[in-house]
Amino acid sequence: MERRTLGGIGQVSVLTLGGGGLGQVWGATSHDEAVATVREAVDAGIDLVDVAPGYGAGEAERVVGAAFAGRLPAGVRVATKCGLGNPAPDDVPALLEKSLDDSLQRMRLSFADVFFLHNPIVAHAEPGATGATPASLFADVVRPAFEDLVRRGRIGAWGITAVEEPDAIIRVLGEGPPPAAAQCVTNLLDSPGDLLQFGTGSRPRDILSAAGRHGVGVLGIRAVAAGALTDAVDRDLPPEHPTMVDFRRTAPLRALARELGESTASLAHQYALSMPGVDTVVLGVKNRAELRECLAAASAGVLAPDIMAAMRALADGGAARRAAATYSGPPGIR
Repeated sequence: MERRTLGGIGQVSVLTLGGGGLGQVWGATSHDEAVATVREAVDAGIDLVDVAPGYGAGEAERVVGAAFAGRLPAGVRVATKCGLGNPAPDDVPALLEKSLDDSLQRMRLSFADVFFLHNPIVAHAEPGATGATPASLFADVVRPAFEDLVRRGRIGAWGITAVEEPDAIIRVLGEGPPPAAAQCVTNLLDSPGDLLQFGTGSRPRDILSAAGRHGVGVLGIRAVAAGALTDAVDRDLPPEHPTMVDFRRTAPLRALARELGESTASLAHQYALSMPGVDTVVLGVKNRAELRECLAAASAGVLAPDIMAAMRALADGGAARRAAATYSGPPGIR
């Protein structure tokens, strides 16, 4: 599998196995199937596994523990996260450490290669709020606490979830010491879907560019826009849910995929892998069949810029007819 440099973390596979599917966030699976998916991903060359306590109330982390029984295969690294919110400043170090301890216990490990802040950073948040961390608290307390965990050998590096208020995120990316990595929305629609809680806009491509300018590694998330860029959404959602709104918007792309004999998800993953500045794409797969589809997408290689532009036009709808008339399909998937 192709490998790319993830900022200061070093070389990683272009696909990262995410924990959302393993924790049944993206539809039902079984514990045994999730464990088998982790093992097959590693056998296929994926060397970074990205989980979190919030994926199935710790289930994704327990899957990692069951898959490897406390002994990671050579070269495989694990990332986990902490949803911190806006606690009292004096409580931050202990909250981060407790979250890390609990995650490591579930994974049966003693060290996390990367530890992410698992909520947005915003300009302002109410005291005690759980959904976001204010930039001032991050700068004054959270960043130093992350750096202390690195110094003490508890984690290898730290990162942020780079969604929500783009100005706050871009400022954090430019301040030192910067995060080693950032999880950035990277999909055909530029859509964060239901990640956008505060209505401030996300500007994911601006965030992606800022990460590149400051040498911050980028993990692309939401490659299939939480299921909108697939052949069928695999969980029950109301029609007004952001994923369903995006799903209806992408009907022309599904029609193209059918014409090419390809799945919509495969096209979406190829697109995310081809976006400039993306180092690795985090998969939300929940079983081996979905994993294999993503492995095939990675093997197909990078899409040409004109093909990517045509796909954007199809997804946006405005230029769909003109794009369809000139579109010949990505190489390797006809």
